[in-house]
Amino acid sequence: MKLQNIITFITVLVMLLACTQEKKNRDYTLEGPIFGTSYKIKYYNTNINFQKSLDSLFLLVNTSTSTYSSESDISKINNGDSTIIVDAIFSEVFEKSKRIYKETDGFFDPTVGNLVNAYGFGPKNEKRDLTDAEIKEQMKFVGLEKITLKNSKVLKEDPKVYLDFNSIAKGFAIDVIARFFDQKKIENYLIEIGGEIRAKGFKKNNKPWLIRIVNPVNSYDNNGFKTINLSNKAMATSGNYRKFRISSEGKKYVHTINPKTGYATESNLLSASVISNKDCADLDAYATAFMAMGLEKTKEFLIKNPSIKVILLFSSKSGIIEEYATYNYN
Repeated sequence: MKLQNIITFITVLVMLLACTQEKKNRDYTLEGPIFGTSYKIKYYNTNINFQKSLDSLFLLVNTSTSTYSSESDISKINNGDSTIIVDAIFSEVFEKSKRIYKETDGFFDPTVGNLVNAYGFGPKNEKRDLTDAEIKEQMKFVGLEKITLKNSKVLKEDPKVYLDFNSIAKGFAIDVIARFFDQKKIENYLIEIGGEIRAKGFKKNNKPWLIRIVNPVNSYDNNGFKTINLSNKAMATSGNYRKFRISSEGKKYVHTINPKTGYATESNLLSASVISNKDCADLDAYATAFMAMGLEKTKEFLIKNPSIKVILLFSSKSGIIEEYATYNYN
């Protein structure tokens, strides 16, 4: 069944349920754990609590694309099951990944999953230091061209190729919820999952959705780095301040893996925020790619792709946080 048809089906069920309710319109804030992180969703002026519908949509995305669930389609495929018929969610995420993989010259690559796991940032959280030889061996299985999708089946050049959609799935889940709200004609909402955000319309009293860019040096700073108006836009941020580990020898490993080299090394690019009216999944993937590219390669990419707007925060030679922005704050 096509994803849009699934969303429509859930929408119809909600409408039938609503017919039995006679509640005054109110404002809702729904929040909780999801995908190993948390979500917070606000929407206004309706008489329906969409919690059960959102739970159903989250479950669909999780069952299809989460490497943290051993029963998901992607986990079964990674474990060698070649009989899986993937659903519309998996297909759409795969096709988006393939397109952005090509656009970024392979700097966004969901096949770095083996390296993500080996560095200790995957589901098993097995922390260890990799030798150059081990990295070279794992790089044999990196490259999205090693995987094709044919007749809803995933074909891998080598069984050891490992898919990891975690750097695009949060954004995609946000898009799924947004499509649902749009079908329900909810005009004002904000959806946030693990720091990725999509907003439509306005807050109460016609105030814009104002979102803080996280300070990458002090992520607990409530004031943030800067505040932007995100009404009718989406934003995804990737930054190595979010997830890293220090080895027993004091070496810092960041969660962004360079798919060209296989190394998880830190650069002076501290965070990449991508802002647009595009799908949040796309922005999620671009942000990941930019962190892998580093500052200078990202600047080159943005010159060739001016429609993609960013706020890049980086550390200068003197250690001061500086900003490179193609996004217009006004």
